[in-house]
Amino acid sequence: MIISPRRWGKTSLVEKVVNNIKRKNKDHKTVIIDLFSVSSEKEFLETFAGEVIKVSSNKWEEWIDNSKNFFRQLIPKISFGIDPYSDFSLSFEWEELQKHSNEILNLPEVIAKKKNIRFIICLDEFQNTASYPGFLDFEKKMRAVWQRQKLVTYCLYGSKRHMMADIFNNPSKPFYRFGDMILLEKINTKDWISFIINSFAKTGKMIEKTDAAIIPKLMKNHPWYVQQLAHYTWNLTDQKATVEEIKKALEEVIYANTPFYQKEIETMSPTQINLLKAVASGKVQL
Repeated sequence: MIISPRRWGKTSLVEKVVNNIKRKNKDHKTVIIDLFSVSSEKEFLETFAGEVIKVSSNKWEEWIDNSKNFFRQLIPKISFGIDPYSDFSLSFEWEELQKHSNEILNLPEVIAKKKNIRFIICLDEFQNTASYPGFLDFEKKMRAVWQRQKLVTYCLYGSKRHMMADIFNNPSKPFYRFGDMILLEKINTKDWISFIINSFAKTGKMIEKTDAAIIPKLMKNHPWYVQQLAHYTWNLTDQKATVEEIKKALEEVIYANTPFYQKEIETMSPTQINLLKAVASGKVQL
């Protein structure tokens, strides 16, 4: 399990790791599902089943056959568009899905045994499942099925620390001690400097070490914003970046993110806004 705030790079980290594993082990199949917009147990199970089926073969004709052959109790409704590779999905009757949800939860193990492969299932924003109606019962089902699987590895990660901690560290919850938990830290400045210098060099541009160090310092090592400021600086640089390019780039970053700041402000009370103004002006006592 991996926990970090949004835009800290956990998704990129997971994708890089699984791609390295797949490159070294051709029998490993990877499923990556973003649960951010998945709002119910039914949608979770249908998405889970569809993605597992898709990863199990490179041919869409086999997806259809597998959708029929690997379910004993459930009868899936198969949907696809003009391009089945980009528009393929499964759906089930909810009443039947409630009775036989274990068939879907155990689908990766069943396919893995049949095809002599292994699965890595990566579920992003896993804490969102806690908002599903009847989640505790669903949580028990997932734990009961997944803990018995031998050919499937699960990587569960999310951005809301307190919710993820409650799911995996609460002794009263089914997923208690399900696996190792990693709290993803910020990338240190030294690594950022090397990354920025090398990224500039790959495109025939230069930036001095002292100037490269300014970028993570300004962004407090936040992965998303460090990369954004570095990109804007690179874009303004002809041959060699200077402090002036970094200053101009910072102005562009602030301007580009202004709509997001305004959106956040709109949800705040006058008291909260005044507190932010006080902090921004450097006040230490209120």
